[in-house]
Amino acid sequence: MMPRIVSLALLCAALAGCQARAAAPEPVAASGVPAAERAQTAGFDAWRASFRARARAAGIAEATLARTLDGLRYRPRVIELDRSQPEFVRPLWAYLDSAVSAPRIRNGRARLAEHRAAARTAARRYGVPAEILVAIWGIESSYGGYLGDFSTLEALATLAYEGRRRDFARDELIAALRIIEAGDIAPARMVGSWAGAMGHTQFLPSSYLAYAVDGDGDGRRDIWGSIPDVLASTAHYLDAAGWREGEAWGVEVVLPADFDYGLTDPAIRRPSAEWAAAGIRSRQGRPLPALAAAAVIAPAGARGPAFLVGHNFRVIRRYNNATSYALAVASLSDVLAGRPAIEGAWPREEPSLKRAQVSEMQRRLNALGHDVGAPDGILGPNTRRGLRAFQRWLGLVPDGFATLGLLERLRHQTP
Repeated sequence: MMPRIVSLALLCAALAGCQARAAAPEPVAASGVPAAERAQTAGFDAWRASFRARARAAGIAEATLARTLDGLRYRPRVIELDRSQPEFVRPLWAYLDSAVSAPRIRNGRARLAEHRAAARTAARRYGVPAEILVAIWGIESSYGGYLGDFSTLEALATLAYEGRRRDFARDELIAALRIIEAGDIAPARMVGSWAGAMGHTQFLPSSYLAYAVDGDGDGRRDIWGSIPDVLASTAHYLDAAGWREGEAWGVEVVLPADFDYGLTDPAIRRPSAEWAAAGIRSRQGRPLPALAAAAVIAPAGARGPAFLVGHNFRVIRRYNNATSYALAVASLSDVLAGRPAIEGAWPREEPSLKRAQVSEMQRRLNALGHDVGAPDGILGPNTRRGLRAFQRWLGLVPDGFATLGLLERLRHQTP
């Protein structure tokens, strides 16, 4: 099938009375390559030469540079993805619906059974439960179903040349060259996401150098093809991040009717015994897990589930610093271990906020004196604290949950 592309000139000729004129075409060289593309290629080639000198100074051998940098391409799609932002803020429950779906649970149980020996070996070595490791594997790559199809070298080179975090990408590219030089992976097999994350559990090259281990004893660290290496490396990462063996990540809880939702702040941490004395109980009615510094979180406010989370929940966030991610890993691991999934109902009738609406909310909170930082359209802890203060001033339950209704109230308070 031919692509459906219609030029403005042809469209005007077909429509009676159309006065528009086609824009002048971009200058094209005799080679047929547009001038802008030629300039981009020349700029990337110049950057590559400069980077080659930097990598050489960092100790990368000339033979490695030749097999990795010669013929390296600029990837415009990487920059498109780097600069794109979703219009809507995805609700937590929508994320969990996909992250902890029935197929993912079913496939997770199958993978856990298939690789039980490797998972148990990694768990014994590093003290991280096998179910946590398999849950991360499932959420990061759907158990290896999608590792990404970007060349890690080309993705990082493109980001180092023109991305938003060029120094970071440059350092990760040098780390990637060190991995290849060590003989762990061939350049053609080093593939992953557009952002440079690699393998079954999506390690950045610097994380690979620091935490990847040989789990199958073949003398190589292969997070692309060896599941024992994948599970052991992931466990090593969490162990180095401070995982406490034998301690629960937390538990879903029921809050008392008179609970002060101003306390649902990750920075407010108390022993779980103190929370129990305040009337908090687990949803299953069991004693709260012993946690020395536990926080109560209610990510969907007073109308959604609440959780008591401890140190290991924060360790999961070291892997991906998002409450939604940590809850997905925790919930999926619970189900894989035979424990209940999240049972509380989410406020699914609440419409999604656009990023522009969140930014407006942040600007208006700042105007009222609730310093939430620079408006960025991201619902972080500072924004939630500002919303709680505003709700308290209005006499509402200060749960910090951002809604269209709250935005309307803010609009009535600020110009």
